[in-house]
Amino acid sequence: MKVIDSTDIREYPLVAKGKVRDIYEIDPETLLLVTTDRMSAFDVIMGRPIPYKGVVLNQITLFWMEKFRNIVPNHIISADAKDLPANLASYRDELEGRFVLARKAKPLPLECIVRGHITGSGWKDYLTTGMVCGHVLPKELQESAKLKEVLFTPSTKAELGTHDENITEEEGAKLIGNELYAKVRDVSVDIFRQARAYAETRGIIIADTKFEFGLLNGNLIWIDEALTPDSSRFWPLEGYAPGRSQPSFDKQVLRDWLSKQPWDKTPPPPALPDDLVLDTAKRYIAAYRLLTGKDLGVNL
Repeated sequence: MKVIDSTDIREYPLVAKGKVRDIYEIDPETLLLVTTDRMSAFDVIMGRPIPYKGVVLNQITLFWMEKFRNIVPNHIISADAKDLPANLASYRDELEGRFVLARKAKPLPLECIVRGHITGSGWKDYLTTGMVCGHVLPKELQESAKLKEVLFTPSTKAELGTHDENITEEEGAKLIGNELYAKVRDVSVDIFRQARAYAETRGIIIADTKFEFGLLNGNLIWIDEALTPDSSRFWPLEGYAPGRSQPSFDKQVLRDWLSKQPWDKTPPPPALPDDLVLDTAKRYIAAYRLLTGKDLGVNL
């Protein structure tokens, strides 16, 4: 299994190159999504990859989408190398573990964020206003506290290099219509609650997460990634205590390091030290192992 920070597949058009994924069009109905090992933080792509991070993200997504396919259909056609087009045979080593063939859907212009704990930008908003995205919260909450009710807090979808913006539920409903909004809200909260309960049996707290959905032939489907260390905050259940920030299985340790550097959060980013890259990779792989019970089969 190779470390991949970028792909160059000439046989099909590259339709998008995001912070992490390279997306190719196989035909008008089918996309090839390749999850690279690129790392982004504060909406800036770092100068070096995190080994096997893309494989972790892809495999965790496959795990969750299969687990919750009874709640909402997803975009996955196949993640089996034997189903790749024949003219991609020479790329199999490069794509191993990190690709899916997916149905092309029309993405909704909405990030579906679900919060089970008060942390991150939600904590900052709460300290300033006592609210998170229009939700009034109890007074004197502690940082990282578990919320009595799961919150659905949508945001806009920003272009690469710009920031998503938190919006109220009323603004979210205006973007996509009341009926569709209610559906994505209810599906998001349902998946989050079930995923959180499962993860806690595996020693992980899912503090919050972000979902993306699209429409295919007028029907709602789950797209992009699912409950990964990039789209969620994963905390160890052991040792959890509100009133402080928590250790994590996600990129928070990297964000914390970057926040201490003399950097204005615009490109180019600081060079990542070897020990931070290795530590971050181990955290991602540990999350995969705990959630799925499987070994990734790589050596660091």
